[in-house]
Amino acid sequence: MSANESITTTELSNAKVVVRLLRLAWNYRGWCAAMLVLQAVLMGLAVTLVQVGGLTIDVIRFHAGSSALPPSLPLGFVFPVAWAPMQQVISLVVAMIVIAILRAILNYAYALTSGTLVQRKIVVDLRAAVYAKLQRLSLRFYSDQPVGTIINRVTGDVQATRMFIDGVLVQLSILAMSLIVYLTFMLRIHIGLTIACLMTTPVIWGISIRFSQTVRPMYDRTRQLFDDLVLRIAESSDGVAVIKTLGRQSAETERFHRANDAVQSQQQDVFAKVSNFGPLIGFLTQVNLVILLIYGGYLTSIGTLALGTGLIVYAGLLQQFSNQVGNLSGLAGSIQQSLTGARRVFEVLDANEEVKAPLDPWKPDRIRGDIDLHGVWFEYQPGTTVLKDISLHIRAGERIAILGAVGQGKSTLLSLIPRFFDPQCGIVEVDGVDVRQWDLKTLRRSVGLVLQEPLLLSNTIGANIAFGVPGASREQVRMAARLAVAHDFIMDLPDGYDTMLGEFGMSLSGGQRQRLALARAILTDPAILLLDDPVSAIDPETEHEIMTAMETASAGRTTFIVAHRLSTLRGSDRVLVIDEGAIVQEGTHAELVRQEGPYRAVAQSQGIEVTK
Repeated sequence: MSANESITTTELSNAKVVVRLLRLAWNYRGWCAAMLVLQAVLMGLAVTLVQVGGLTIDVIRFHAGSSALPPSLPLGFVFPVAWAPMQQVISLVVAMIVIAILRAILNYAYALTSGTLVQRKIVVDLRAAVYAKLQRLSLRFYSDQPVGTIINRVTGDVQATRMFIDGVLVQLSILAMSLIVYLTFMLRIHIGLTIACLMTTPVIWGISIRFSQTVRPMYDRTRQLFDDLVLRIAESSDGVAVIKTLGRQSAETERFHRANDAVQSQQQDVFAKVSNFGPLIGFLTQVNLVILLIYGGYLTSIGTLALGTGLIVYAGLLQQFSNQVGNLSGLAGSIQQSLTGARRVFEVLDANEEVKAPLDPWKPDRIRGDIDLHGVWFEYQPGTTVLKDISLHIRAGERIAILGAVGQGKSTLLSLIPRFFDPQCGIVEVDGVDVRQWDLKTLRRSVGLVLQEPLLLSNTIGANIAFGVPGASREQVRMAARLAVAHDFIMDLPDGYDTMLGEFGMSLSGGQRQRLALARAILTDPAILLLDDPVSAIDPETEHEIMTAMETASAGRTTFIVAHRLSTLRGSDRVLVIDEGAIVQEGTHAELVRQEGPYRAVAQSQGIEVTK
């Protein structure tokens, strides 16, 4: 694979990934700010709720005679003189209920904001960006990347990436804000008690950093193993007919179990690390509570610290502080998951596009279909030449057949015309203009492509034919189907053009799928038609139908036909014989069968009479 589009897991350091993630988060700064504001208000209400609860206890103790001094209300407020003790207590309880209701409403608003940001903004936008980039990458990229890896990057890795915004960045901000708020109130209550209760905090931070470094490679390995699992599923689904035919169901099931067990084992290792980390952090935070009860209880007993607004409020604040510190276990895991997923997503987004659109593209109103190749050399991997010094001139409307053994470069030659690849050396021209100067959309819409195994979508027959021209009328679709000799069999189906096709159109025969693909190509009215071995896997009777369709479709168009059956090539204006990436013979069918060479040998092997 070209270095331009290679993907490695070492290109992006954690620092670079974090910078990219921060840039991504900046795009959603309004939503993040709204979440932080809601959390700040919730935090203030939580502190207020704890304080009111402590105040209520002090009011009860004062009126019960357990305290000599009346508790002071915040902000200088005082109870009305006429209020009885029970009225004072009830007013505080009502205030607590109101605060609790406000917190519930704001928690709902926070959950709604977070859900909207994650599922309707970040995931949708990022997944669309990754998919759009995948559409721009050349076929070379797909030849090197397993399908499981591609699927996983668009799905699971995107989810892991968005986790950095809502599960890491926002949560870290909330954590920092919480620690500052709770620490400030705790220091206001008693500085010495705060220092004593937080002695374990540096230890917790050190353990968290060490844990994060340990699990990072484990999460990388988990994503790789999950790629393999998705690949197993994709391969077995696509090849189910072969698997059943060869009786390999048990073997494939065993392969899947091994891949699944590898993922499970890796996840268990990660879970074991997280499970050990969480209780350890929890234990250290509970040590703080023990210190509070011993030292804080002593301060309360000697009258230095009030019970309600002092010890009880402090206990509530310390518990909130400890909960935030305890979140480090989940936060550390989220950081590593998001960094692993983000690295894989950014590697796709950063992959250089091998085939780039020109700055000032050539976009003609009319295309004739003249094609010239000048000294074209091409290789997929350095040192492995696929095409060698190919030079050709094809007139507009000419029909060219290509013959050659498997792997000799026939399909590669065709792929250079719509510029799926660029040659390492040489020039490919359409209508006298280098394809690298063409507007890519204009060029490719001028080329109709029918593959050996055509792609049909899970949609109606009419929608499949109109795939390249979504706004085509039904009459235009019918006309294209008639030219492809597909109209009659379509009308024999229960719902005609509205018949729904299953995945890949497997409910149709090979010949029917080919004719639909040909109709789809015809509908775009291409000046150039590329037929890549469209009759290799069908029977002779169906071949006759396809040939009839191709004769009609190729009329007036520059046409390339790749085939192994000479019966498919006989009506061509010229036949090119390719061997080891080079053109070794060129001429009409009648000329080539009279010459000694590969073409004559193939004709004899297929029982075609040859003359000298």
